[in-house]
Amino acid sequence: MGTNSLVTGLKVFLPVMFSVMLATLIYTIITDGLPLPDRSDVFTPWFTTTILDFYINIVPIAVWIVYKESTWFGSILWTVLLIVFGSLTTCVYLFMQLMKLTPQEASEDPMYHLLLRDSFKDGVGFRDKKSLVVPARFVFGALGCVMLGALVYTCLTVGSPFHMDLLYPWMVVLLISFYINVAVLSVWVVYKESSWIIGILWVALLLSLGSFGTSVVIVVQLFRLSPLDPLYLVLVKNNNRKEQNKG
Repeated sequence: MGTNSLVTGLKVFLPVMFSVMLATLIYTIITDGLPLPDRSDVFTPWFTTTILDFYINIVPIAVWIVYKESTWFGSILWTVLLIVFGSLTTCVYLFMQLMKLTPQEASEDPMYHLLLRDSFKDGVGFRDKKSLVVPARFVFGALGCVMLGALVYTCLTVGSPFHMDLLYPWMVVLLISFYINVAVLSVWVVYKESSWIIGILWVALLLSLGSFGTSVVIVVQLFRLSPLDPLYLVLVKNNNRKEQNKG
């Protein structure tokens, strides 16, 4: 994937997805009303499970935003916006980060410069005795287990989610927002893998199993790090780390 074409593609994709999500949200509010908790026609078992799926899936995005922001105020503000507005916030934040890339960064390795915070780019590869790699393995492993349990329980008590009657307006809104975030995470997954085939297989896992698949991918990536590596190294390719270590 060409670097310039990747940046251009993301700059087109994100505003389009933002517009689709916003239009769908406004249309659904006008035609179907607000999704208040007392609406049994909205809060079905599979809707509740999908909400859990959605919020587990935005955990890695929220962690990355907190890491990227230089102030606690910015971190908290963007995290709250992500929780409230979902993929709308994801699209806006990513687009803003893309616009900060210099022409040189965009032409060299845009994902590397996009993912890492400026103050850490020169220190990639340094080891840290207080690394959060091991705790992160447990956290994302636990989130994956929670999601798997919720999926199994809902399937056993309610049945399969593959029914047209489940595609009511607010479920559609939730699924669109969910899969926009999955698309964003998929770009990172493909970037991380040296093989297109493996990258596509991981993306298929994300698309089919949602946040359980996301948790599996992240745990696998975390186990590729040493327990002493800084946690942010999970964001970049292995060759980025090796090049920095050689330097």
